Amino acid sequence: MTKKIAAIVTDLVEDVELSSSKEALEKDGNEVTIISFEADQEITGKKGSKFKSDKSIDDVKPEDFDALLIPGGFSPDQLRGDARFVAFVTYFLDKNEPLFAICHGPQIFIQTGLTKGRTMTAYTTVRPDVGYAGAIVKDEPVVVDNKLVTSRTPDDLPAFNEKIVEVLQA
Repeated sequence: MTKKIAAIVTDLVEDVELSSSKEALEKDGNEVTIISFEADQEITGKKGSKFKSDKSIDDVKPEDFDALLIPGGFSPDQLRGDARFVAFVTYFLDKNEPLFAICHGPQIFIQTGLTKGRTMTAYTTVRPDVGYAGAIVKDEPVVVDNKLVTSRTPDDLPAFNEKIVEVLQA
């Protein structure tokens, strides 16, 4: 059965963390919707790749999706300053819905107040921040806490992509 996955991103997203994970999810028969500040917004990745948002954050509800993908780069830090994106992420953490975040992606979790006791990983400089927010932090390629899947860097994408597809199939 096709699952609907929301991917929240803006400029300076880590290009391959969006493209590779989106490709893995779509290859498994899922539908990925790129959500940003505006619909049809051109998004430029850190390495110069161009992406186009499908929807504005104002046009979507988290209940319309089966899972959430948060690629890293500088995108999550920009998104966490916007209460609409924080509320969207809060829904997935609070309801224990499938949530996939890599690299700097877990930064936005801090704003939700829902990291305490959750086990996760992130990019080297983000791990202390999620730890201070109460998370149990591990330095491993992929960490799974129920339906929360986190990973550290683009080097971990093969393991991350395999695990997010597996969690969706469960």
